[in-house]
Amino acid sequence: MGRDDDNPDSESEKGRCQFLNVEAAAEYLGLKRSTLDHYRWVGGGPRYRKHGGRVKYLQSDLEAWSESRQFEDTATRVR
Repeated sequence: MGRDDDNPDSESEKGRCQFLNVEAAAEYLGLKRSTLDHYRWVGGGPRYRKHGGRVKYLQSDLEAWSESRQFEDTATRVR
């Protein structure tokens, strides 16, 4: 109790990189897990890493990928 690693809102936790597993990343983006799996297979999805064979996403990479997919209308991509 009272330790920084027990409190997810502590200053030390805020400064850490936020790695998400596939399920959490899909939920964060509002996608199905199978959609992220498909993007990893064919390309075009957010950047990911593998740690010990497990796929991990940085929250900042998910945000950057989402930002790159902005459109004003069906014909124009925002740049």
